Amino acid sequence: MAGTFLSIGAGPGIGLATAQRFAAEGHKVVLAARRAERLAETAADLRLGPNVGVDVELVDCADSADVAALVDRYAADLAVLHYNAASLRTQSLQAQSIASIGEDMHIDVTSALVAARQAYAAMTPRRAGSILFTGGILATNPIADMLTLSAGKAALRCTAQALFSGFAADGIHVAVLTIAASIRPASPAATAVGDAFWALHAQPRDQWQWEAAFP
Repeated sequence: MAGTFLSIGAGPGIGLATAQRFAAEGHKVVLAARRAERLAETAADLRLGPNVGVDVELVDCADSADVAALVDRYAADLAVLHYNAASLRTQSLQAQSIASIGEDMHIDVTSALVAARQAYAAMTPRRAGSILFTGGILATNPIADMLTLSAGKAALRCTAQALFSGFAADGIHVAVLTIAASIRPASPAATAVGDAFWALHAQPRDQWQWEAAFP
């Protein structure tokens, strides 16, 4: 077995397509998300294809302690962390409540940092593993009516760049896939995104990059 692929924020689009790619390569897959019904549907779709086991976990990315505990449960054989969670809010800053701003940033940034921290601790003894973030073009081309998501994607890009050298020295590949397209579930684009994440994970160490772009 190739180790565990943990998808946080797993949904029917990018999350499922990426999990399918890693499952096809022999990874045990753990799908984690907040909504039980949608998570069960995603897992059922994944089980239709080749895989070596699928677990599901409920996690609330607005609660970073919940995220940390999730990562820690799979520390023993964690090979890949994919942080795909995001608050997809379309609302002006003026219209947002103070509470919603905090919740968005917690989901988009704080829990991503916590997940990366715990994954690093799990992977370092083996000096191997990948921490992959779902990025977006909003990181470099922000939109006022999607400000918290824009700030979140910019933060993930910053995180991958900042951590890259230090993590690489310890054998951990941290990278962000900056996606500049709308990805529909079960589409050729979704499959291609899954392939792009696999390509990042499979890069030889002397060719590691902290960012790749799609398309």
